Amino acid sequence: MLLRVRVTLPDRPGTLGQVARTLGVSGADIVQVVVLERLGGRAVDDFTVVWPGAARVERLLAGLAAIPGVRVDGVWRAIGAPTTTGQDAELLAQVAGNPADGLATLVDAVPGLLAADWAVAAVVPLDWASRTGAAGGGATVAHASWRAPVPSALPEVTPLRARALTSADGTHYAIAPFGRAGLVLVVARDQTGMLTPAAFHRTEVDRLTQLVRASAVILGDRLDLVGAPPVAAGG
Repeated sequence: MLLRVRVTLPDRPGTLGQVARTLGVSGADIVQVVVLERLGGRAVDDFTVVWPGAARVERLLAGLAAIPGVRVDGVWRAIGAPTTTGQDAELLAQVAGNPADGLATLVDAVPGLLAADWAVAAVVPLDWASRTGAAGGGATVAHASWRAPVPSALPEVTPLRARALTSADGTHYAIAPFGRAGLVLVVARDQTGMLTPAAFHRTEVDRLTQLVRASAVILGDRLDLVGAPPVAAGG
């Protein structure tokens, strides 16, 4: 089983090595480490590890908690192999290579890139500001990834700006608008069983925003047709 482990730790020599050794002793095989943040003497690191399916995650958490100054921000199941920024360029090349299915390609790929559970492209009506009380500002789903719940429980996506948020049920979301046609990409990490995912870090929101903006440039006017009412025959 592939897990993502997010840890906040003192940014000083030796601490990262302690965390890595503890993961190894607990039974985790580290396949990637990504530094999300280094600020004010603290660092936020994401470890992608192969974890024995029969082993209890509590053993890993207890080992990390015993390291002075270390805090575990989340442990959750990752989908697919560890990601790199090179995969972002590859995804955009796929969007450009087949623009007719470009939006669907983006939505289906983003959960794997951000260690998320599902994603949807939602369409927000132009009069969203007047739709008081409507879930997500009255947004409707234009395309959903294969693991998205049906019906998709959308968070409040308006006003349309890039951000991370957490709903009352503990689901973490990252939101990035396309900047046209009321389209917004929503990516989610669900609470599942004993695993507790971390909220989306601002670097992850920035990465999502860059992918969405680049896709908007590539797809151009095609995005205006998403969610548009069909033209009546003979109209």
